[in-house]
Amino acid sequence: MVFSSVSFLFYFLPVVLLAYFLVRPAWRNFVLLLSGLVFYLWGAGEIVFILMLSIALNWVFGLMAAAARDSGERWRRNLPVIASVIVNLGILGYFKYTNFFVAQINHLGEITRAGFMPVYLAPILLPIGVSFFTFQAMSYVIDVAQGRVEPLQNPVDFGMYIAMFPQLVAGPIVRYHEIAPQIHRRGVTWEGFSAGMVRFIHGLVKKVVFADSIGLLADQAFKAPERLSAAGAWLGLLAFTIQVYFDFSGYSDMAIGLGQMFGFRLPENFNRPYSAVSFTDFWRRWHMTLSHWFRDYVYIPLGGSRRGPWRTYLNLVIVFFLVGFWHGANWTFVVFGLYHGFWMSLERATGRRFAGEMKHPLVRRALTFFLILLGMTLFRAENMHQAWTYYQTLFGLRGGTQFLAPGTDWQGLVFLALGSLVVFLPDNLVVGRLLEQSEKRAVAWMRLGLATVALTFAIMLIVSRNYTPFIYFQF
Repeated sequence: MVFSSVSFLFYFLPVVLLAYFLVRPAWRNFVLLLSGLVFYLWGAGEIVFILMLSIALNWVFGLMAAAARDSGERWRRNLPVIASVIVNLGILGYFKYTNFFVAQINHLGEITRAGFMPVYLAPILLPIGVSFFTFQAMSYVIDVAQGRVEPLQNPVDFGMYIAMFPQLVAGPIVRYHEIAPQIHRRGVTWEGFSAGMVRFIHGLVKKVVFADSIGLLADQAFKAPERLSAAGAWLGLLAFTIQVYFDFSGYSDMAIGLGQMFGFRLPENFNRPYSAVSFTDFWRRWHMTLSHWFRDYVYIPLGGSRRGPWRTYLNLVIVFFLVGFWHGANWTFVVFGLYHGFWMSLERATGRRFAGEMKHPLVRRALTFFLILLGMTLFRAENMHQAWTYYQTLFGLRGGTQFLAPGTDWQGLVFLALGSLVVFLPDNLVVGRLLEQSEKRAVAWMRLGLATVALTFAIMLIVSRNYTPFIYFQF
């Protein structure tokens, strides 16, 4: 079940909202836990038991970590954290990376041909959201062990924190300290509920109206890049780059809006990332909760920038190798991560990281976006061969003469143009941002009217189109 489906909009969400506001406040966490498990069961079937196992084990690890904090023996303090890391990375590794490593072993055996017996393994289905809820659970146990937060004594409260359906399957990655006070005490006002509803509609429009329409262009381009001219390949790559932003930021908007409707303030995940003037700036704007997670739990423990320049560069490359591999079990994601790690290290070495240090920020913004655009080829390609073919087409080394792939929908071009305006215009010229921030009564009515029209149009598209999953569900 996805947020942009009829079953969610017209059945699941109304029932959950009704149950949530009818029960006593003391029972609301249980309602959210139960609804989260049903939501996951609907989409993942019996794999919901993996989620339940993760919840149970990490709740116990959290209690163990709190009990061992004052122990004079280091191994006893570290044991719950080690156990949590092993369990969570074990779940993530088995479901997400086993097929990949088996395929690499078989490929290496075929190359050597030294009496190698291939490893046969039935395909392992990837549970949706496994990369998100395992990272969230790990961070909780680590923070408890380090004394940053106190553990949740009630398993229902902890289960709700992990399985809360707005952010369960595609983030944002919500660390416990960010919403700890809201677990037991949160208020829902009409103003907050209506603001959350508008935010949800905003995200729904991003996904259904923009991302899904623009995605048709990208799909056609990457399906047969050898037929495209260089200009057509650049258009297809631009379409995917705009699509993935509207798709993922749209989901984040819906998650944050849903959380607000239930009284939660979830962390922001995007801040106009294509306005970045450097790769450092980009990762402060794109998937911010993931960036913060790797900064706090990998980069800083590795030494951060405290052990000299060369160690800093190595730490950056390691972190972004892991960021890339987190996105998927494919060499394209590994190279994508190393690509970003290289540019981050180069920026650190040259000091060109911030807009204030640059004489020509518009030029830097254009150059940064161009390099990000090139990296998105790796993010979209199904394998390195397709990525290499697409790069050759981009730079005119091969390819055909078609500007648009056969079957291209002109509706996608219209929304690509509109979406590009939203993405590239300066922040103070984006009408949607002004409408969100203004508190004037006239603007509030305009916001409500636009939301109503946009929701109607989005629902019409949902009913008329086939199911289109969110891109980040595969991660």
